[in-house]
Amino acid sequence: MQFKYVIYEKNDGVATITLNRPEALNAFNDEVVNEVLQALEDAEKDENIRVVVLTGAGEKAFSAGADIKTMKGFNALKARELSLLGEKLCSAIEKLEKPVIAAINGYALGGGLEVAMACDLRLASEKAKMGQTEINIGLIPGWGGTQRLTRLIGKTKAKELIFTGKIIDAKTAEQIGLVNMVIPAEQFRETVQKFARELASKAPIALKIAKALINKGADMSLDAAIALEREGFGVIGSTEDLQEGVTAFIEKRKPVFKGK
Repeated sequence: MQFKYVIYEKNDGVATITLNRPEALNAFNDEVVNEVLQALEDAEKDENIRVVVLTGAGEKAFSAGADIKTMKGFNALKARELSLLGEKLCSAIEKLEKPVIAAINGYALGGGLEVAMACDLRLASEKAKMGQTEINIGLIPGWGGTQRLTRLIGKTKAKELIFTGKIIDAKTAEQIGLVNMVIPAEQFRETVQKFARELASKAPIALKIAKALINKGADMSLDAAIALEREGFGVIGSTEDLQEGVTAFIEKRKPVFKGK
């Protein structure tokens, strides 16, 4: 698939979606969002793809967020439309049945951070900088930031970042639970792909069910969530991958999962 603002590549079970507007710090506009949505749809349908990586072109930015230039002359209707556009993208990432990794190679600000938070895992370059900076131009997060950030790092810390609009470094983000891992800049892309390939080697049905259980169970009572987990565990019991995993364990070899 060829796009104007997105580079889309597939290798070793990993689909990599690269936001390709480095001159605009990979900011999102309508075209970028729609192209990412198309790439996500293709990755979902492709049975050979087991993991998706979302990153930004160049060394400066994952994404600086929504293109601020498009906000000139904003009104309530246009603001709501922009919010809905971001919600559509973030929801598509969360609902994708395959794990999505945000590879944060530089600035992840505003909507850029909100999109990264919709991903399942966040790996950051040591040079990465993150922030919900909307307050600095008189806005609030509109792509789920007030909710996802709170769920990730807690109410008090989320209020601090959103109220002040300050930018934090990768190590601080790791310390507060915003990112999973900080990687040396010179090893970043290689390490991300290695991590993604390792994840792609896992049983795809188990990954799919585990993602769904975590996402759905987070907003349920513990009893209801455990009951949901029980059903998912039962489904896994009928898969060929489970038998392959058990056999490989007994035979002391690496399992080869087929997603069946």
